[in-house]
Amino acid sequence: MSDQTRFLLNESDLPKSWYNINADSPVAPAPVLRPDTLEPVTPDFLAVLFPMDLIMQEVSTERYIQIPEEVREIYKLYRPTPLIRARRLEKALGTTAHIYYKNEGVSPAGSHKPNTAIPQAFYNKIAGTKALTTETGAGQWGSALALAGNFFDIDVEVYMVKVSYTQKPYRRVFMESFSAQVFASPTDRTNYGRSILASDPNSPGSLGIAISEAVEVAATSGGKKKYSLGSVLNHVLMHQSVIGEEALKQMDMANEYPDVVIGCVGGGSNFAGIAYPFLRENLKNGRKTRLLAVEPTAAPSLTKGAYTFDYGDTAKMAPIVKMYTLGHGFVPPSIHAGGLRYHGMAPSLSAFYDTGLIEAKAVKQKATFEAALQFAKAEGIIPAPESAHAIRAAIDEALDAKAKGEKRVILFNLSGHGNFDMGAYEAYINGKLEDYEYPAEAVHAAMSELPKVSILA
Repeated sequence: MSDQTRFLLNESDLPKSWYNINADSPVAPAPVLRPDTLEPVTPDFLAVLFPMDLIMQEVSTERYIQIPEEVREIYKLYRPTPLIRARRLEKALGTTAHIYYKNEGVSPAGSHKPNTAIPQAFYNKIAGTKALTTETGAGQWGSALALAGNFFDIDVEVYMVKVSYTQKPYRRVFMESFSAQVFASPTDRTNYGRSILASDPNSPGSLGIAISEAVEVAATSGGKKKYSLGSVLNHVLMHQSVIGEEALKQMDMANEYPDVVIGCVGGGSNFAGIAYPFLRENLKNGRKTRLLAVEPTAAPSLTKGAYTFDYGDTAKMAPIVKMYTLGHGFVPPSIHAGGLRYHGMAPSLSAFYDTGLIEAKAVKQKATFEAALQFAKAEGIIPAPESAHAIRAAIDEALDAKAKGEKRVILFNLSGHGNFDMGAYEAYINGKLEDYEYPAEAVHAAMSELPKVSILA
């Protein structure tokens, strides 16, 4: 055990390869299906949306995939990111646990999202892509892609969930500062957006709707635009593995090894980024680290959803994957300010949860913001509301260790800062946030709308 607080790597320690969990997964992947025919997707089908390099990464079973030097050079703007022992939080809690956090909020966009936005923009650039479409919920992904598009001179068009567009105006300004166009979804710019507005002019939007709009624009552009996704898909989770690979080295510097690794989950990218390298150590080297995914009770896909095939978007244009889902028509309540709003979960993460290789829990909104401010007052960083879900679970683990008199080493991913999320904090401080638990009967009702692929399930 070290008496240091900050564990810093040099540029020379920046990972040279991404780790691909597909190489070591004990779970056979379920097929990915076309939404129109329910047949397995082909590279030609995916090529409408993605450049071929990313398609090949999506299906690769190579354990390590080399990071292009052009990507590593931009990574060096903020990577390696620091690992910090939260000594002041430990003292405030009076816990016997040791708490560490990986601070991804030091990136130019303020979150972990550039770890995949930069390579996605790079591969699109070398493929000749001129413009990218995407969706964003809380705005972190849109911010990261706007930044990456700027670096590689690619136009970016962002469909931002309307309730977030309203709640987080400075996220929009951030994106526009890097020349991205930002639209409140649902919009009147797409056929699907117009159909939603016709049935509900006051629709707050959802990630599923925003994905549908971004996919429609790319798919109908005649090849002029491609689509970029910030979570869920294998290549996205793989790009995030730099987080966990660095953390392994930094825990060595601390002369400790985590008993539990924690990350918040919406689609699964930042959790996978920190957890999958530790899962490799569990699978290959006999480690016993618990891997805990934390989601909001307002969007509890792992803890209340069904593990089945579902569409990736509301309009049924994106591929069908097997995942934990609340139903592709899911719209989170407007009172939910904590992000993590997607209806489903990454297929690989879903499979690992189904087989018991990872754990999951759902936490309530007010308790999440309570933990966020407790962390901020101790450590001096106001976290993104998404990251606060991981903090809530880390504090709960530390208090459990205290009650049991155990020394427990806890590592969590601080996936972003909350400097653009003051509206949510203001609502919490003024007592305007409410707890909300997504009803199980709503999930049950949504199952009637699933694609009929029971033979493959």
